Amino acid sequence: MTTLRKTFYNSFFSHIYIEQEAYDYTVTRRILDRYPDAELIPVTHYKDVFNRSGQNYREQKKSPSLILAKNRSSLIYEGAPTCQDFGNSHFYYTSCVMNCIYDCEYCYLQGMYPSANLVIFVNLEDTFNELELLLSQKDIYLCISYDTDLMALEPLLGFVKSFHDFAASHKGLTIECRTKSAAFTPLKELEPLKNFIFAWTLSPPFVQEAMEHHTPTLPQRLNAIDNVLSMGFPVRLCFDPLLAVKDWKEMYSAFFLEVFERIPPDKIKDASLGCFRIPKDFMKVMRKQRRDSLVLQYPYTASSGVLSYNKALAEEILDFCNLELTKWLKEDNIYLWKETLT
Repeated sequence: MTTLRKTFYNSFFSHIYIEQEAYDYTVTRRILDRYPDAELIPVTHYKDVFNRSGQNYREQKKSPSLILAKNRSSLIYEGAPTCQDFGNSHFYYTSCVMNCIYDCEYCYLQGMYPSANLVIFVNLEDTFNELELLLSQKDIYLCISYDTDLMALEPLLGFVKSFHDFAASHKGLTIECRTKSAAFTPLKELEPLKNFIFAWTLSPPFVQEAMEHHTPTLPQRLNAIDNVLSMGFPVRLCFDPLLAVKDWKEMYSAFFLEVFERIPPDKIKDASLGCFRIPKDFMKVMRKQRRDSLVLQYPYTASSGVLSYNKALAEEILDFCNLELTKWLKEDNIYLWKETLT
């Protein structure tokens, strides 16, 4: 397999598409310095490449290209209804990067985007300017890593540090950075902030090995969490999506035990639980792309345009996992996603 990949596929980011307006940015220069041998292809607008017809997402995923662009539209969005707001009334997210270097079978990105190439919006300062305007009106809870994994890209982009530094001088802003990365080195120099939350998505080893392709293992993620906790950052654990695989009760029971044997539960800010759920339109695309994926071909139930397990099974999964978690965490610190169970 390795020989075939070397023979027939380019390496990651062997091609970099660049909008003319994206050249004169620090991030652009950093990326081009990192990939001096990449073929540079000028484009008028990133959508000319990213949204073109006839693309093969699965093939692109084997050797994705980079697209460096300037975001000219709104940069801050109201939180999506399928995402947890953790009790925050002013819940927003931003997408400085579109697409992820990981390849999780259940990920909604493969149903939302027509391309597996990564778009990086290099005009990060414009995001901060828009945030300044919002913060002049109200406090903001902002998720910065929903449509990518910024921590996995931190050695290349440095965006996590930039958001951290912005949060340090804006106390009305709380940032959540969600990740599956095990990278800790980029965080070593950061000052711990109470308003900057690192949120790790964790899955049982079976799920990680079978469905979360190219991601760090559970022990690797737990090691990164332990290091970040020792620095003094608040950490959230995201057990999402919960999956009804064979012997799921035994699997999740053993999984939670492994997590909290390694991570001191009294240092965890909170945790979230959510069953697998995805917009129906996204699933249509995903099933065509991954016809052999058991998690995608399962006969889910539709409710308000979202596919998930039927109400009885979803409630059973959530109730069981919630009860298991209360062995280590206070129930008030566990957030359950139940909006799809109507």
